[in-house]
Amino acid sequence: MDNLGNLVAGTDQASRRILLLDPEADDWSSDEAVRWSWAACTANGFDGLEAYWGVPTDVKVRNNPRLGEQAMIVTDSLGLAAMLPFPAGDRKLWGCHVGGNPHSAELLPNGNVAVAASTGGWVRIYASSQGPSCADYAEYAFAGAHGVHWDPGFQLLWVLGDDELVGLRVEGTDAKPEVRPVCRTLLPSRFGHDLQPVYGDRDRLWVSTGTQVYQYVKSADRFDSDYPGRERISREDVKSIGNLASGQTVSTVPKPGGTYEWTTDTAEFHCPDRVKIRSGAGFYKMRVLNSEYE
Repeated sequence: MDNLGNLVAGTDQASRRILLLDPEADDWSSDEAVRWSWAACTANGFDGLEAYWGVPTDVKVRNNPRLGEQAMIVTDSLGLAAMLPFPAGDRKLWGCHVGGNPHSAELLPNGNVAVAASTGGWVRIYASSQGPSCADYAEYAFAGAHGVHWDPGFQLLWVLGDDELVGLRVEGTDAKPEVRPVCRTLLPSRFGHDLQPVYGDRDRLWVSTGTQVYQYVKSADRFDSDYPGRERISREDVKSIGNLASGQTVSTVPKPGGTYEWTTDTAEFHCPDRVKIRSGAGFYKMRVLNSEYE
């Protein structure tokens, strides 16, 4: 799909779908604003797993030479973690009921999938390279696990939890993965929530907590709270944070009276500032689908 880095995907828990939206569309409540949508169902290969889809929590698009196509990775609070071809979305590349309230997932270079589950308190590396329903995994116990991000430069899987940002080394074999922590740092405030690359700067990661939004500088092992635009970007309860190819950020903060207490119908853009509202939506995260972060 062309111009992917300038589009955003919302995990809409009201419609139970992933919605790909154009920030330049005048009216987000119109059908024309939705460029693409997806939900797990029998017709697209998720027979027997539909019961574990309906409260989507994360979505990413990644390039993977092993697959020979782009892949979308999704998670859902009802327990599904899955991978599907993008933009076709017409079959299951991998999918399992993993439980534990999964909040984020990541595709590794060998075709395996990392999943972070907040209630479960773990990060798992599923051996998804071994088959579309393979449920074998290696597990790293991690309180409040909310974010996972593969770093090609450092060859690390960054994971975000309640109190720490940890770099995991993924070892073992494709069929029998192993993980071990190689670096860890305490968060400057509690309850880590979202973890994303800062597009345009390979040395930085977005990190949101219960009270603030930071940029983590990998080479210096420090959290920067004085980045451009932080006066508007950094605030309490940011569920998702990321930046478009232009540098403009997009984030979500819960709005009272929504689908759930953690959702909103609004995407907030900063630098420059603007607001986009989709009437009746229940967005948990608004994700920039840019596979070219490294």
